[in-house]
Amino acid sequence: MARVIQDTELEKDRARYGLLAVVVSILGISGVAIFGVWRLDGDKAVIVGVLTAAFTAVSSMTTAYLGIKAVSNTAQSMARGDRPRRESAPAATPAPSATPEPAPAAPEPPAQRTP
Repeated sequence: MARVIQDTELEKDRARYGLLAVVVSILGISGVAIFGVWRLDGDKAVIVGVLTAAFTAVSSMTTAYLGIKAVSNTAQSMARGDRPRRESAPAATPAPSATPEPAPAAPEPPAQRTP
């Protein structure tokens, strides 16, 4: 039980510091973009390029963080879900019946197409 609590605390710390890193990076990128736009004195073509690059960096970093976090959460939930299944008793098999059941009829193959 102590290991589960330790793992949970570790995941909370990872999530907290990962989110902090993403937010600080986004603020840094935004600050540089704002400073760059301010220093360009209205050159619209370059301003569009700076803002496009900043938006691309922010969106890709946010998407990467959320994607990695989602995969990590999924992997953990699957790992936790596997433990009870392995520890549980095997399912009871039905007792064989005295009279055998008839075999199901084979399905017909699909009709052949002619060229």
